[in-house]
Amino acid sequence: MPRPRRKSLAARRPGPASSRRPSLQDLLAYAVLVAGAAIMFLPVLWLAVSSLKPAPELYTIPPAFLPQEVTLRNYTEALERFPFLVYLRNSVVVTIAATALTLLINSMAAYALSKYRFRGRELILIFILAMLMIPLQVIMIPIFLVLARLDMINTLWGLIIPPAATPTGVFLLRQYMLTIPDELIDAARIDGAGDWRIYWRIVLPLSAPALAVLGIFSVMWRWNDYLWPLLVINSERLFTLQLGLARFRGELVTDWTHVLAMTVFTALPVTVVFAFLQRYLVSGIAATGVKG
Repeated sequence: MPRPRRKSLAARRPGPASSRRPSLQDLLAYAVLVAGAAIMFLPVLWLAVSSLKPAPELYTIPPAFLPQEVTLRNYTEALERFPFLVYLRNSVVVTIAATALTLLINSMAAYALSKYRFRGRELILIFILAMLMIPLQVIMIPIFLVLARLDMINTLWGLIIPPAATPTGVFLLRQYMLTIPDELIDAARIDGAGDWRIYWRIVLPLSAPALAVLGIFSVMWRWNDYLWPLLVINSERLFTLQLGLARFRGELVTDWTHVLAMTVFTALPVTVVFAFLQRYLVSGIAATGVKG
């Protein structure tokens, strides 16, 4: 009696997940996600479109989404009216310097708290995390007095140095560095590598996703900061873009055409940075909570 032929392993193996037809639940989830993305993106798109409208079209009732006349006069007039290129230079200098200093200081602290065993390490970490509950308004006056003693008021260093070390950055990097095997560091020590070389050549390259996440956060924090520059900076030649935008608000009338144009102009650099580093965002945030 002939035996039934067995099916080959390839025939019994289920097809790839991408070949299956999406279920009703998947389609519903996709529809909800697309609707949520559209709701969140619509104000940004409205802002960009409205910056191309002439002034009379901004006040039409009912408002029209698409402009009847596209104009770049809002941008040219705003750039001629105020020195926004000077504001842009100040914002770029502050953001790049503060972000680089934040990555350096926070990564060094995270490396010490994750890879060194010493008495009081957990207490120091708890103290750093407790600082997350302290709002900026509470420590703003003491920091201002310290800067005044150091003669850093009305200087760009007064914007760069105070927010360099952040408890959020230390926590994120520390959680990620815990996932780096200790055996790798021990092997480097056996080969004769010092602490600084291990930190610079091994730990930092392996922590690139977490550093990218912290870099994105730092760029957004520094670029969009308004309250602290408002307190520290007095001279217009040191204004950042956020302080420059505030100059369009008059006592009685606000020129919304210039405000919209310069808001788009201000948001572009952050958007470009996020576009280049967004592939690290999800993986970096997910990895920071793997081990505690």
